[in-house]
Amino acid sequence: MSLETAVSRSKASDGSTTSPDELVDTVRAAETVLTGRFGAAVKLADPEDLGGSGRAAVVRVRVAETPFTMPKTLVIKRYPQAEGAPAGGAFAREAASLQLLTALPVESWVGPELVGQDPAERLVILEDFGRASTLADVLRADDTRAAENTLLAWARTLGRLHTSTAGREADFDALHRRLGGRDSGHPVAEEAAEAVREMPTLLLALHERSVPDVVLSAVADAARLFSSNRYRAFSTSDISPDNSVVTGHGVRFLDFESGCVRDIALDAVSLLVPFASCACALGVPEEIGEAMLATWRSEVISVWPELNQDEILLPRLFQAQLVWAWVATWRVLSGSDRAMASMSSETEAGDPMLRYLDVIDQWERLASDSSVAEPLAEFADVTADALRAHFGLSGQRLPLYPAFR
Repeated sequence: MSLETAVSRSKASDGSTTSPDELVDTVRAAETVLTGRFGAAVKLADPEDLGGSGRAAVVRVRVAETPFTMPKTLVIKRYPQAEGAPAGGAFAREAASLQLLTALPVESWVGPELVGQDPAERLVILEDFGRASTLADVLRADDTRAAENTLLAWARTLGRLHTSTAGREADFDALHRRLGGRDSGHPVAEEAAEAVREMPTLLLALHERSVPDVVLSAVADAARLFSSNRYRAFSTSDISPDNSVVTGHGVRFLDFESGCVRDIALDAVSLLVPFASCACALGVPEEIGEAMLATWRSEVISVWPELNQDEILLPRLFQAQLVWAWVATWRVLSGSDRAMASMSSETEAGDPMLRYLDVIDQWERLASDSSVAEPLAEFADVTADALRAHFGLSGQRLPLYPAFR
């Protein structure tokens, strides 16, 4: 069967959105990349469109012919290139991230192996984890013990990611530049800066009171985590449950389109405030969050032993919690296409109200934190109430993931 026929049948059965011509072209490009790398012809077959993030085509293929020992299946991810557009962007971050992580010792791998890549084609070829469950699948099921164990494994993988990439910022920057990326203008940091500028006006309209100077100062300090020179390591910038795959070797991360090096607190706060940077999560019992933090901590203290001290770690986690609550609120109140696209995929049952409940939950956590200064706690309480009124969610609470109900 020709590749074109296989693509046509696949399109008819799976309802994928990538055009047949794009699918064929992507597979042919991957064959060329692999043949060039290994020095002998590699043939791919049975393409399956996996959908992807919207910015890239993602295709699973079977390795049909090769003189070498290779996996039976691979995943191809290819980014579109508009004529005249710069060479960097999401492809450069993805490819640089995968090169950095694949260069680590095998026991430190936390993502898929990079099998091949081509900047001209804006294409990466990856290890295929098959039809493994994601963390999201586990959390939406009804096995509490499996969910607990998987969350602890997720925390361990996050700690391994941070420890194995500590001190490798120069390596990532060099890889990123070589692939056409630019050092400045990371999208998440840009979002945070925009939120710091615009939120006072949005909040004034929300609850008809100016943001106190003490709150503005605390938020400005918290936003500096994006440029902090201490406790820095690689981050995928999108460690959501949907991008965390449960494999026989533990949890592995996917999607590195926004990969960067930044303060580890911006990731680690998601251990206590479930997936705080996503603003699309449901709840996890508090005691499990504490266990996750302890698991992550047991990994990172080998590199940063002082983080075993609460007086050093917890203030940084609070700053991360504050800046993510600020950014999440800006996203839902600004209503811009870019902001809402940053809210990630729909949550359980496609209910957008769960996004708003998640944002409200973040403010309520800030208001109830005994370590928070009174003016900030009061402001967080007022903001949570105002958001409830704004979205018509009086009396409703963010539910737990189904595995914990």
